[in-house]
Amino acid sequence: MSTKPTKDLETIPNPRPGRAYEIEFDCPEFTCLCPRTGQPDFATIRIRYIPAESIVELKSLKLYLWSFRDEGHFHEAVTNRILDDLVAAVQPEKMTVIGEFYVRGGIHTTITAEHETR
Repeated sequence: MSTKPTKDLETIPNPRPGRAYEIEFDCPEFTCLCPRTGQPDFATIRIRYIPAESIVELKSLKLYLWSFRDEGHFHEAVTNRILDDLVAAVQPEKMTVIGEFYVRGGIHTTITAEHETR
């Protein structure tokens, strides 16, 4: 497995397929750049999901999140991108990604993006 930032998300088989259980990750060191100013934006990314057949491998998640560090993204866009990429990789029953961005210009921003299999 790589030790450099990558957009590749690896998965492993769900050890308990058929059981509805929730996995939750708190990633307090997320960083990307403001696309207007180039200044760093810092956030906690919270991921909650009910897996189906596969789960995300944690080191690949860490490297995936790290890959945004030098890229410019609006908060809304990057939160939804993370959700879209994770849904494509693990095809969960349900997933929520919350981007809690630290104060910038006196504004604290929280973005919540959700996916549910219907």
